[in-house]
Amino acid sequence: MALLLLLPLLIRLFWPRFIHPGQERPTEGLRTTLLYPKLTKLESSFKTRRPRAAIAGKLHALLLALLWIALTLAAMRPQWLEPHTEIKNEGYDLMLAIDTSRSMTALDFTSDGRPVSRMAVVKGVMGRFIEHRPGDRVGVVIFGNMAFVQSPLTLDLQAARKILDEVEPGMAGNATAIGDAIGLSVKKLRERPEGSRVLLLVTDGESTAGLIPPRDAASLARREGVRLYSIGVGSNQKEVMIRGSDGQYQMEGDIGLDEETLRYIAETTGGAYFRATDTNTLEQISERINALEKSEADSNTVLIPRPLYRWPLALALLLLLLLGLFPEGRIRLPENAVVNR
Repeated sequence: MALLLLLPLLIRLFWPRFIHPGQERPTEGLRTTLLYPKLTKLESSFKTRRPRAAIAGKLHALLLALLWIALTLAAMRPQWLEPHTEIKNEGYDLMLAIDTSRSMTALDFTSDGRPVSRMAVVKGVMGRFIEHRPGDRVGVVIFGNMAFVQSPLTLDLQAARKILDEVEPGMAGNATAIGDAIGLSVKKLRERPEGSRVLLLVTDGESTAGLIPPRDAASLARREGVRLYSIGVGSNQKEVMIRGSDGQYQMEGDIGLDEETLRYIAETTGGAYFRATDTNTLEQISERINALEKSEADSNTVLIPRPLYRWPLALALLLLLLLGLFPEGRIRLPENAVVNR
């Protein structure tokens, strides 16, 4: 289409029948029958054009040239390519199963030199873990005597974090139903696409309640394609301060942590087992799990065309209007109009 810009020029150069404005017609073979003593002077007076008429002719030619250029540009359909980047993030489905048994009140962790409960540390570390999972769906399951869905899988990480902050020891009972927690989490995760199902189990004891043995629940998780990471929390102290049923803290023997079972259920599902004996260790564990199950974002940049043909087309319409109002560079008048000179 751009070659059409040269078409008027080619016509002027190579069309022999086209006569340039102002070009003299051939006089060979013509007889002059008008006898006049000053024929040359008379002839030159007819050839002479007034300056205003010459300018009008050039303006008319310029308008025609601009019209042709504008129409050709409109036919070329110019476009402005605007880049647009689309980020596709499949994300993971992460279910946090938090132990809320009475032993989670044990004051064997420290923060800023002050003793804090296991539950307080777990909520702080897991809360920050949730905040670093943009694009993932996160849910919360709590378990004690039984397991309950505290928060379904959601993309609203702030809501999941707030629900986690409201979890308190004993709200689901004082026992530890690890198998039921795994089974309930698997039930919710298997509704999600395969390859994205991850379960984080946080507990400080051994299974003392529930209908499903932990090992059977792990087999169910493996069959449903759920990777399980188990975290055992608690120091190695023989006795710790635990809050009793009357709300008072008293020294009690620490409940034994069944590390063998936790390691088995994690490795059976393709996950891993971690032991958190202090706050720093739990922080490092959350960072390791975050790196292991990190979502990968796929970005794709496309160019969105914006049509620009309207501008040269509008210019062409304006030029057509001007040519209609001023044919040959002069204003159009009715044939019977009388011009006073």
